[in-house]
Amino acid sequence: MRPEPDAELENEVYENESFRGLDLSGLRTTRCTFRGCDFTLAQMNGSEHAGSDFANSTFEGANLFGAHFAECRLVGASFAGATLTGLTVEGGDWSYVLLRGQDLSHLDLQRVLLRETDLTEADLTEADLRGADLTRARVHNTILAGADLRDTTVEGVDLSAARIAQARLDLGGAVQLARSLGAVVE
Repeated sequence: MRPEPDAELENEVYENESFRGLDLSGLRTTRCTFRGCDFTLAQMNGSEHAGSDFANSTFEGANLFGAHFAECRLVGASFAGATLTGLTVEGGDWSYVLLRGQDLSHLDLQRVLLRETDLTEADLTEADLRGADLTRARVHNTILAGADLRDTTVEGVDLSAARIAQARLDLGGAVQLARSLGAVVE
């Protein structure tokens, strides 16, 4: 079945398919696979996805206004220039994802895997990252002002490259920050 607006898809598999520029508003997917698919400029506003796999897919310039991803796998996906306003994320694996320059402020990213994700120049002001895994994520000029980083894995993250004014850190995060600033923590 080809996705269309307001469609409900379950257990469908798509590989290397192009949905470029399509209107997929209100699309609902459950346990679907979209491996290496192209959603460039697609209208996916208000779409809902549960347990679906979008590994290595491209969402460049796509409209994901108000989209919801619950326990989805987006490993290696690219969101360059995508509209992510009102996006909601519940868990899932967003490792190696390109989120460079995105406005992710106030987003709840608790327990999301963000390993080696490119968050360069992204705005995560007041984002909730408790329990998230940011191992080796790129955070150059990332705004983490007021973000909650307690219980967040930040191994290999250069927190000194981010803007972290008023961010909430636990002891592990504070130690990682001190190390990234050149301190020897004993």
